[in-house]
Amino acid sequence: MKELFDNVSNACSKLVTEKYSTSFSMAVNTLSPKIRTDIYNIYGFVRFADEIVDTFHDYDKELLMTHFERDYYMAKEQGISLNPILNSFQQTVSKYKIPDEMVQAFLKSMKADLYKTEYNTKEEYDEYIYGSADVVGLMCLKVFVNGDDKMYDNLKDAAMRLGSAFQKVNFLRDLKDDYEVLNRSYFPNIDLGKLDKASKKLIIDDIEADFNFAFKNGILNLPSEAKFGVYMAYRYYRRLLKKLSNVPSEKIMDTRIRISDPMKINLLARSYVKYKLNII
Repeated sequence: MKELFDNVSNACSKLVTEKYSTSFSMAVNTLSPKIRTDIYNIYGFVRFADEIVDTFHDYDKELLMTHFERDYYMAKEQGISLNPILNSFQQTVSKYKIPDEMVQAFLKSMKADLYKTEYNTKEEYDEYIYGSADVVGLMCLKVFVNGDDKMYDNLKDAAMRLGSAFQKVNFLRDLKDDYEVLNRSYFPNIDLGKLDKASKKLIIDDIEADFNFAFKNGILNLPSEAKFGVYMAYRYYRRLLKKLSNVPSEKIMDTRIRISDPMKINLLARSYVKYKLNII
């Protein structure tokens, strides 16, 4: 009966993905069926941790995070958890030998959001990005390469840069909530209260460099099971970045950028044509 429970756990992680991010769910659905479940499992874990620090304001966040981390390691040790999100994630960690360093780096960045509000140096910023985004890209890459260590080593830098790009786009898109509601300022040496055109361009250029590196050195060389799905997520975030770049710096705090459902479908169709024509 453990198999039935594991199937239910996997279904829960998929449901979390679908409810919290229709865009990411659409991208995952274009991956090979052989790897979709494990990507859902990774997303479920990182989403719940993120929700603890960003959303559950009426509860003891630090206590929730402590229990979440403790319960994960109990699940990892015992091979089971009655928390279906942790149960499914520990399966994926075990199956693909995801190093504990990645999980620890992720949890460290999440716990930093409980108390740290400013990142004043590039070193602090890079460490946070590594834990909150880069290692998530590396976890997914572990699934994509399925034990091919040589391929993993060749693609890991690109996976990290793509994770960084996604996270930085999220920072720019969520600037108002992060700054005014959560009192956080991620971009070092930039006064978000007086964001000017030059500062915004520095942020955009940095993200563009990450995207370009990730595309040329990673996405084009991914296994066929993963290439289209990752390319789809890449196209979505590049479109978000384009829309953000068109918003005047003085208005970006007051503008909520999103991609409409018809545009998502349009992106999917156009990306699929390029994929089938071997343009990517």
